[in-house]
Amino acid sequence: MDRRRFDHLVVELSVSAGELVPRYALWLQFQELGCDPIRLEREDVRLFIDEHLAAFLSREELTIAPREVQRLRRRLLRYDPRHPTPEEVLHRIFTAHR
Repeated sequence: MDRRRFDHLVVELSVSAGELVPRYALWLQFQELGCDPIRLEREDVRLFIDEHLAAFLSREELTIAPREVQRLRRRLLRYDPRHPTPEEVLHRIFTAHR
């Protein structure tokens, strides 16, 4: 869904970590895992969270509490890129009236 899932992942990770997650480093991480960040599937995100998130966070010197990782996992796996997020809807509303 042309990068929407990746963009959502970056935002959710940044919110959970309390600081910006480096997009390019995350992009490269997915490429190293054999995934195309532009066409991420739900299963790709699940695999990343379950098996690679801790190492990625450590490398980037970021921390997310274990309980928050579980909440993050649920939010990310529930995300459906076919439906706009509230932020996307608001962006369209405010940019349409310029």
